[in-house]
Amino acid sequence: MLGVFFQSLLIGYSGAVMPGSLLTYTIERSLKYGAKTAMLVPLGHVLLELALVVALFFGFGNSLSSNSVQIAIGLFGGLLLLYLGWGMIKDGVGGRAELVLEQEGKERSRGGLILAGAALSLGNPYFLLWWAVVGLGLIMSAYSRFGLLGIVLVYFGHILADITWYGFVAALVDRARSFFQGKAYRLLVVCLGGLLFVFGGGFLLNALRAFSSLKN
Repeated sequence: MLGVFFQSLLIGYSGAVMPGSLLTYTIERSLKYGAKTAMLVPLGHVLLELALVVALFFGFGNSLSSNSVQIAIGLFGGLLLLYLGWGMIKDGVGGRAELVLEQEGKERSRGGLILAGAALSLGNPYFLLWWAVVGLGLIMSAYSRFGLLGIVLVYFGHILADITWYGFVAALVDRARSFFQGKAYRLLVVCLGGLLFVFGGGFLLNALRAFSSLKN
């Protein structure tokens, strides 16, 4: 039984440590508002994963991995990342990006950070495809051996990897906040926004290619 948990944990780390839009946005929020506030972003991610685990258990795996869904998600995710990236670049260049260096900075809407984490994850077609293929395999294998308890072990093993990795990164970034002031911080925001812009462009390009192949 513990083998199922640790297998899910290790596989979860293999995905969590890879750089991507969710990690980039968490870093930017950690710099601006601190680690505790920024951890609301991956919280949105793990809540979405809970919904996905339930959906996969009830047979929605084929729908999530279909070409039409992947194209729609790629378009949505690409546009979302372009929007977020451009906003960060504009604020950095325009001098509107400023650190909140109280003991713990507060976002205007904490629910907005949770929704942002869920939206960034939902907008990543590779995230959904991973769950529809690898995640579904883990879930059904665990269910065949341990029933519903097996699914719980898979889920908590996976999200423990997400929470500990993003928490570790957020804490490191939070400790470095005092070193980023003025121009240095704004330059970093521009760079992080540029990364989101590149990720978004890649999602859009892949979605358009997939759509073009469907028409041919």
